[in-house]
Amino acid sequence: MALVQQYVVGGGPVVWALLAFSVTGLSVVLFKIWQLWFHFKLASSQTDKAFALLQERHTNEALLLVRGDRNPRSHAISETLQALSLTGLDASQYRDESFRRARAQVGELSSHLRVLEVIATLAPLLGLLGTVLGMIEAFRAMEAAGEQVNPAILSGGIWQALLTTAMGLVVAIPVSLAHSWLDRRVERESEAIQNDVERVLAMLPALQPLLAKARREAP
Repeated sequence: MALVQQYVVGGGPVVWALLAFSVTGLSVVLFKIWQLWFHFKLASSQTDKAFALLQERHTNEALLLVRGDRNPRSHAISETLQALSLTGLDASQYRDESFRRARAQVGELSSHLRVLEVIATLAPLLGLLGTVLGMIEAFRAMEAAGEQVNPAILSGGIWQALLTTAMGLVVAIPVSLAHSWLDRRVERESEAIQNDVERVLAMLPALQPLLAKARREAP
């Protein structure tokens, strides 16, 4: 514990900034893991049930199943089905509207990933800045000592300066790995959402008459 405190104090404000980066990065990573796990834990079974109902022409039941569900795949199916209720849209316009709504779900999944990318980029640069400032301070101390230069002054200043570079890499490497992994997970889930929308659009000729009939019979 004393060694950690020595590193933090020796590194100065740059180390404190890097510690703030690490806490922020860890918070974002944990949030995204929770988001992906929570939203997609039951997504496959839920969407499979919805498509089974759609294939049996139980459109309203499928809509009720996915409406209000918080996972993005179910929400994308719900938005696609609800877009059918928009009047004045031809097939091409309906397709565009469906994909516009799907992109909104993809955007939600991608939220906060940019923060990880920025941290992974800035942490090494901030560490390098700390090293440069530390070296300047070390040589300034040598100049002030004049002919009474003590090698310990230089070596102490150098290790403190290099500490910030090491800290920057310690923060950046795991954050960069986490960003790559999460980005790939989001990409896979985005592909699943796009595939779900495509499946609903493929059923469009059979679904439109059913929803039109339901709207006419609605009180």
